[in-house]
Amino acid sequence: MTTFASPVDLGTFGPYGPGRLHTSAGWNRPVYPFQGRVTADGSSGFRAEPGRYHLYIAWVCPWAQRTAIVRKLKGLEEVVSLSYVDDERDSRGWAFRERRGPDPVNGFTFLEQAYDATEPGYPGHISVPVLWDRETGGIVSNNFPDITIDLGTAFEKWADTSVDLYPEDLRGRIDELNEEIYHDVNNAPYKVAGATNQDDYEEHRHRVITALERLEERLGESRYLFGDRITESDVRLWVTLVRFDLGYNPLAKISERALTDFPNLWAYARDLYQRPAFRDTTEFAALRFSEGPAPSFLNGGPKRITVEPALADWDAR
Repeated sequence: MTTFASPVDLGTFGPYGPGRLHTSAGWNRPVYPFQGRVTADGSSGFRAEPGRYHLYIAWVCPWAQRTAIVRKLKGLEEVVSLSYVDDERDSRGWAFRERRGPDPVNGFTFLEQAYDATEPGYPGHISVPVLWDRETGGIVSNNFPDITIDLGTAFEKWADTSVDLYPEDLRGRIDELNEEIYHDVNNAPYKVAGATNQDDYEEHRHRVITALERLEERLGESRYLFGDRITESDVRLWVTLVRFDLGYNPLAKISERALTDFPNLWAYARDLYQRPAFRDTTEFAALRFSEGPAPSFLNGGPKRITVEPALADWDAR
C-alpha cells in the first residue's frame, strides 16, 4: 500500500530551517556531508551501472534541477531513475505527498528517512538532490556540485557521448567560471535575502547585478558560455536565470531590472529553454517561491526596493 506524508503543517511543526539549516550571517551554505563519487571503473567504491542509482529531487530546487537537466542531456533516463519530493515543507523537511507521487525506491514518507538510513540519527540539513544507491541502501552524495559532474562523465557506456558537458580541454576554465557563477549568481540571491543591514543588502544585490552585466557582455560574443557547445557552466547558470523573475528577484529584491532587460542573457536563457532537457524539467508554477511563506533565512531589516513577480514569454523568438 502506498503511503504519503501528512500535509504540511507550519502551525504544528514550524518552518524548515531552525535546528537543521545552520548558516552564518553571510550565508555560507551548510555542509553537505555525503560526498561519495560515482566512477566508471568503480575505484571510488561506487561503480557506474544502469539501474543502480536513484535521484531524489524537487521541482522548486535549482541545485536539484541541475541533475535532472544533465540526466536528460546525457540520455540517462533509463539508466538513473528519478522521483520528486513535494514542493512544500515544514520543519520535518522534504516529504513524499500525493501531489508529486510516492518514493518508488524505498517507500519513505520523508526524505529524512534516507538520511537516517545512511547515518542513524543524522542531525543536519536535509537537502536535495540526493543520489541514492540501491546496492548499499544509502546515500552516495548530497553534494550537488559533484553529482552533475559524475552524471556527465561516469556513465559514458550508456550515455549520449555526443554531449560532453565537461570536456577535458576546458575543465580548468569551466571550474573557474563555475566558482564565479556559484558565488556571484547561484548563491548570491540568498545572501541578498539574508542581509541583516542596509550596507550588506546594497553590497550583495549590486554584486549580483554586476555579475549579470558581466555575463551579458560575455554572451554578446558567443551563443553559450564556452562558444557553441553547452557545458556544465551553462546548466549551473541557467537554473538561476529561470528562477530570477518569479522567485529570486521578488523574494530578495535584487534588481529593478528583470531578466528580460538583459537582451543577451534573455536570448541565451530562451535558447536553452527550447531544448527538452531544460524545458521538460521546468515547471513555472513551482518557481513562484517568492509568493509562499517567507523562508527562515529572509531578513526584514533592510529597506528593500520594490520588485513584483513576472512571467515572461519563454517561447518568444
